[in-house]
Amino acid sequence: MYAVFDDSLITGNKIIDGHHQELIDKINKLITCCETGNGTEEAKKMLDYLADYTDFHFKAEEKLQEEVGYPGITEHRKKHEEFRNTVAQLYEMLKKEGPTDAFIAAVNERVTEWLYGHIKGFDCSVATYINISNIPELM
Repeated sequence: MYAVFDDSLITGNKIIDGHHQELIDKINKLITCCETGNGTEEAKKMLDYLADYTDFHFKAEEKLQEEVGYPGITEHRKKHEEFRNTVAQLYEMLKKEGPTDAFIAAVNERVTEWLYGHIKGFDCSVATYINISNIPELM
């Protein structure tokens, strides 16, 4: 299953939405790499690339939240850290098993589905807070 960026994932913040589109693209590239049999080393590179971009994105989101005084930042950071731990666990799974169907299923469940839920819940709540606070220059 490939991830799709659709209207339900739009937060209204052009930078964050662009990051989310890029994350989905990286998830799909990881899955494609695994499905085409490019091997464990290539899949590790793709997972590393996803992890690096995720870290970049999380830092940008957290900076935005600090700038607007978002009251839920502590909980949001915890969710980001949980995701970083998930990626680390997937990396270990990939090292042990390789790019198997089980690994692809784990990526879909633990990365794609997590990201969808996180964007629709946590990230959209930040966008709503910014809109309610009338901070248009950040949208």
